[in-house]
Amino acid sequence: MNTALATTTATTPALRRETPPLRHCSLAKPSVFRLNRVGFKSGVQTIGKSLLRISASNQSASAAVNVAADTSIPSEMKAWVYSEYGGVDVLKVESNIAVPVVNDDQVLIKVVAAALNPVDAKRRQGKFKATDSPLPTVPGYDVAGVVVKVGSAVKDFKQGDEVYANPKNIDFAQAAGLPLAIETADEGLVRTEFSAGKSILVLNGAGGVGSLAIQLAKHVYGASKVAATASTGKLELVRSLGADLAIDYTKENIEDLTERFDVVFDAIGMCDKAVKVIKEGGKVVALTGAVTPPGFRFVVTSNGDVLKKLNPYIESGKVKPVVDPKGPFPFSRVADAFSYLETNHATGKVVVYPIP
Repeated sequence: MNTALATTTATTPALRRETPPLRHCSLAKPSVFRLNRVGFKSGVQTIGKSLLRISASNQSASAAVNVAADTSIPSEMKAWVYSEYGGVDVLKVESNIAVPVVNDDQVLIKVVAAALNPVDAKRRQGKFKATDSPLPTVPGYDVAGVVVKVGSAVKDFKQGDEVYANPKNIDFAQAAGLPLAIETADEGLVRTEFSAGKSILVLNGAGGVGSLAIQLAKHVYGASKVAATASTGKLELVRSLGADLAIDYTKENIEDLTERFDVVFDAIGMCDKAVKVIKEGGKVVALTGAVTPPGFRFVVTSNGDVLKKLNPYIESGKVKPVVDPKGPFPFSRVADAFSYLETNHATGKVVVYPIP
């Protein structure tokens, strides 16, 4: 047992995406889009299911990034697992988790860093148990690591590749926090047909998705104005990310704003208030909470085209991953990382690193 591994199905583009049917709403009124950040398909190897191991072994952290040179792949590994639904206390470390078998269209990845998402906590709490895969479950969706084995039908990856293909100016911990959050932010902007010259209000601008939505709207899509809400201590952060107007939600109510926006990106679950500050014909994208009025619903899973499109902006420094300063959390403190995530006060992404 000398490495921590996960499989993912290799497709062209590198990561696969699924979008279920949309439910229509009247475009004469504010259009509301509800965004579910991951879809569950029991028994199907997609990126959302296959990159969900937060796992480790007794290797040193420095050896993790050089694991591609080690051709001996173990049969078992350590992992954080839950066998029942509940709070963080149901998370346990197990040492005999089977290393995934690599099919012809898959690659095996040595996980170096992982990031937690709110959906990971919701899964553990049993909020998706009607459609989720059977227990026991190893939590997690976002990872960064090194390819150590490639299926015979895979053409786009080779042993030693860093995945997702790390931009040169960010490390594994930062890279782990990007995939689900940046794809979610981009999908929301695409679905609302956001474009240059439009204005946007981002609710929870200091969160994992919100911090990236600010940057994409400003530096990729050319927003005329970006407003964002944050707590008092995080106002300067959202300004530094590109917000022209930083709103202290502890002191101001967004429904009292006199300004109206083309798009509201609701990353916190305030859709009923969000629709009150939208221009006539404007659009709201909501990650959580009820949709009022009824709107579109769609599921985001990983999409290699999105990462490829946004990579130049990351490499140039125009778009930066935000890792919570309380982390990264070491592998031994995954339960603490979840506890912190669930306070809903994290800044950017909660990252687990190193995973030895």
